[in-house]
Amino acid sequence: MPVDVAFALLREGRLVDAENVVVRELRAVTDKHGAGSPEWASAQCDLGNVLLNADQLDRAIECFRQAAGAPTRDYETQKDQLTYRMNLGMALRMAGRLDEAEAALREGARERLAFYGREHAGYAFGLEPLADLLLERGDVAQARQVVEEAVANFWRNGHARVATALALRAAVVHAGRTGEPLFVGLDQLPDTVVEELAGSVAARLDHGDPASKELLGALIDAVQTRLGPDHQTTLNTLSALANLSSDLGDQSGRVEAIERVLDTYDRQGRLEEAVMASLGLAMAQSEAGDGEAALRTYAAAHLRAERVGRPELLSQVLRNWGLALNESGHTGPAEQRLTEAVAQARRGADHETVGRASVALGLFLQHEGRLPEARRVLEEGLPLLGPAHPDALVGRSHLGAVLEGRTCGCGDMEETIAAAFHDFVITRLPGDLLERLGVTIEDGEFKLSVELRREPTPAELERLNGVFQSAHAEFRRSLQTPRYAG
Repeated sequence: MPVDVAFALLREGRLVDAENVVVRELRAVTDKHGAGSPEWASAQCDLGNVLLNADQLDRAIECFRQAAGAPTRDYETQKDQLTYRMNLGMALRMAGRLDEAEAALREGARERLAFYGREHAGYAFGLEPLADLLLERGDVAQARQVVEEAVANFWRNGHARVATALALRAAVVHAGRTGEPLFVGLDQLPDTVVEELAGSVAARLDHGDPASKELLGALIDAVQTRLGPDHQTTLNTLSALANLSSDLGDQSGRVEAIERVLDTYDRQGRLEEAVMASLGLAMAQSEAGDGEAALRTYAAAHLRAERVGRPELLSQVLRNWGLALNESGHTGPAEQRLTEAVAQARRGADHETVGRASVALGLFLQHEGRLPEARRVLEEGLPLLGPAHPDALVGRSHLGAVLEGRTCGCGDMEETIAAAFHDFVITRLPGDLLERLGVTIEDGEFKLSVELRREPTPAELERLNGVFQSAHAEFRRSLQTPRYAG
């Protein structure tokens, strides 16, 4: 299926290629079945879903609106329309257009009630996103009423969707501050449903709100009681607690959560998972101000990685260890570890690992004043990374400084990101279309100036707009990404 190919490309970070796959499919379907046909509406929905996951919300909204406005012919096309309308409401909410989102979701719920009847699980599917929106808007009382109806419906029907509805209910009850238990009935649910519930709670946490820690703590207690302390779902919720603690500035809580996870992995003999947990622990210890503990943890992670024997994993440990040693002023051991990281990466089959290790070593060599060596390593590693990869952007910035003979300053990151944006667009358009493309960054936003050599065809204009949208989605993340530790 073209949409499956597109999502595989999205997972690889190839946003433009993913979009092109579904755009071609939409054109083919339109030529064969005509605009407004059920097949056309389905293809519009597929394109909307790809654009939604590529962070192109306005375009996704228009696709869902087109799909939801197509005429219906029979039971199946009416059912599809309900999905398109729900997608439209959810996309509007993601775009912050809450009034429009609420109108679309309420209309969708009414249509589902008329189509399915109150007792059918299909009706509850429309209640859940509406309750979520009401919670976001601060209408906790109405959100509670709607989500309770959704939970009761799914429970009565024995539908697995009860997991996400119970997760939403917990968030609503927590927001209401009634003192009621947040998680009820877990002993009556299959393990798989409890696992999905836990994942849904973790996915919806607000990492800027300290109250989220209370919600997550209640989940950990409930899951540990239901599944046991060493169950993977319990470990996943502890990992979520570590991430939440980090974002809330609670480094000691982060360290404690990771230590609990690492202890379980060690006892279970799960070496590779223990290595990754060790890397997280070392970073947490470093950010908590305990650099010596972090170095000991990196050394222990290296011993575990040697037992695993996978070059890519060894390279990752050595790279992070080398960066930490350099940060602590241990220059000689840092160079040794970073050089070993590149050597191990070359033994493996993952180009990105080689690229990341090379950038780390190149930055170290630059800061040590060894510019010819730094240039060679950076020029070798950078082509192995995608154009918007954070390490690639930092590496290009540093390479620019190296070429200017500078050992510090490391170039202008915004200038580097703008240049990468420019190259991303130029390489994806017909060579004779653009006369000039200017890209600058002002107040954290891309500013573009475009001059065309000729009048584009409608297809070229559509592609031009799509490439610009994709470039914005791809590189906007770079503007928000914390700068490289090296």
